[in-house]
Amino acid sequence: MKLRNPDAVARMRADFDRQGAMAAMGITVGDVAPGRVVLEMPFNADFSQHHGFMHAGVITTAMDSACGFAAFTLMDADAEVLTVEFKCNFIAPAKGDRFRFEGAVVKAGRTLTFTEGKAFAVTGEKTKLIATISATMMSVRGMTGAEK
Repeated sequence: MKLRNPDAVARMRADFDRQGAMAAMGITVGDVAPGRVVLEMPFNADFSQHHGFMHAGVITTAMDSACGFAAFTLMDADAEVLTVEFKCNFIAPAKGDRFRFEGAVVKAGRTLTFTEGKAFAVTGEKTKLIATISATMMSVRGMTGAEK
């Protein structure tokens, strides 16, 4: 995959760092490459559901961000990214010491970018697939924040 903007990775990291939701959940950037982003998160009981597993909403939020930022790395310098739609499948309970969320671009277009992602629970050396996402991202221009 080719970058349209040579500053895309640095810009992606800066935008990620401005997200209060990611900071509140303890989600960090693990790896970035053109069209691919890996996010990481330690288990935090504050974000668990009633059985003690990480809440599906948290898993979904992290996968959405991984896919959105993967798409963002391939967008033009004047573009921002917004999610158009997604579908998640939960394969196993989100039980682990930490979690990894991988987002990857399937096809990048000028306006719409199609992505796929996976969530993994990690305990020690064991990694288990717990969820998948298929998401469509939209490139928007002339928007710098919620005030627009």
